[in-house]
Amino acid sequence: MNEGMQGFLREVAAGIGEQWVDTRRETLARYGEHTLPAPVREPSAVLFPASTEHVRAIVLAANRWRIELYPISTGNNIGLGSRAPTSAGQVVVDLGYRMNRILQVNEETCYAELEPGVSFQMLHDELARRGNKLMVSATSGPPHGGIIGNALDRGAGYGPYFDHFGMLCGMEIVLGNGDVIRTGDGGLDTEDPINWHVSRFSSGPALDGLFAQSNFGIVTRVGIWLMPRPPVSRSFHFVFPDDEDIEQIIDLCRPLKLSNFVPSLFRVANDLYALAPEERNPEYMAGSKDGISDAGRAALQRKHGLGAWQVSGMFYGPSDAALEPQIQRVRAHFERSGKARYISHEEALGMAPLRVAIDSMDGRPSANELGMLQWRPGSGNSWFLPGTPMVGKQALALDRLGRAIFAKHGMDYIVMHVASARFARGLHVLVWNKDDKNENARADACYRELAETFARHGVGVGRAPADYHDLHMRQMIPELRDACAAIKKALDPNGVISPGKYGILTEK
Repeated sequence: MNEGMQGFLREVAAGIGEQWVDTRRETLARYGEHTLPAPVREPSAVLFPASTEHVRAIVLAANRWRIELYPISTGNNIGLGSRAPTSAGQVVVDLGYRMNRILQVNEETCYAELEPGVSFQMLHDELARRGNKLMVSATSGPPHGGIIGNALDRGAGYGPYFDHFGMLCGMEIVLGNGDVIRTGDGGLDTEDPINWHVSRFSSGPALDGLFAQSNFGIVTRVGIWLMPRPPVSRSFHFVFPDDEDIEQIIDLCRPLKLSNFVPSLFRVANDLYALAPEERNPEYMAGSKDGISDAGRAALQRKHGLGAWQVSGMFYGPSDAALEPQIQRVRAHFERSGKARYISHEEALGMAPLRVAIDSMDGRPSANELGMLQWRPGSGNSWFLPGTPMVGKQALALDRLGRAIFAKHGMDYIVMHVASARFARGLHVLVWNKDDKNENARADACYRELAETFARHGVGVGRAPADYHDLHMRQMIPELRDACAAIKKALDPNGVISPGKYGILTEK
């Protein structure tokens, strides 16, 4: 550890308490772990602030000593980088360990004010304790994942409040230069900005978007809008038999979302996405290093009563009787295709692959989908997250493209399309044996070919694993890259916050 790092840690320890500065070997190893193909990236230290004031003190000290910080909320973005810093030797600022308070829940205007360590499970449990009047939008990720971290990385859920960043209202941020700002009406020079968490915009520029997928500052507090929990939630499900049915599925979903007749998003999961949490790849376990065969997939489909694609959605209302006509209308709409097989809410509750969809759309955090990380041993995992317009022919063309690249690199094609009115995000999951050097290399090559090929077809990604931030930033136009660098220079002139994250660098 060099003299600058030692001086920085001494100063920080004096400010936040020596016991909250951790340089133990086992801690550094744990924070350097991730599921991506690259080697571990151990930090030099891990800091545990308890307040915005602590975070500001850490940032000011980092500027004085020219130390690179890597803030995390709970560090559970599995498949995207976990807690590991962008570069080995950076100092992790763990906001989640002590800054984990639900500061308020307003049941009149339906919002909560949170610190970065509040997880989906924590907020769900607190809302349940208060009588289940409100619900949080859940993700496919771990229940102990941080709500703020997920929203700032533009993660999403599946119910009507699926847009997690869009549901944020009013932030507190420590900029890279140590200034503390508040967005929206929180920026008023007053002690009590009563509209801070109910009105997203105030006079002047709206700065909130600067802090989504960026390294310009550290968000220490937010308001998040919550959905009133309806008396009844009822799901519907359809199974389609063939891979190429994705074309018809997308065209069937589109009018139901354009009219917002179906208030949830559609979860369009292929067979392996639905089955992998419950299974291990039988052919891989028998010695194959290729993706599972079509015959193997068909056998698993029969075992679980599923198909090549599973389509799930949900209605919300006052009673089962009130929702029944809506269920029947959707059923008639899909069954006109001649290929859809309907599965009712009651039947799906007893089918683990579909119960996951019900929980997520009903705002109930679940760890069940994490089981897919053991589809192959070794827990290698990354996510490729492109999208498709809600046009069946385009969706089919991109599906064929992705399927062929997965097969070329011996990867199992695991994908779910999360479909809204005009666009569907494709959750392409790479699962491999991280203990096998050859598979690590193949997983890395597969991701890079996917990213480069989809970009040539005009398709970018919504989120990216940390190892590929530079790759995706290089795909952007030079003027956009320059604008990001200029903002970084203005708000974080010494480049102390996560340099390189999202491909954003400070000009030196």
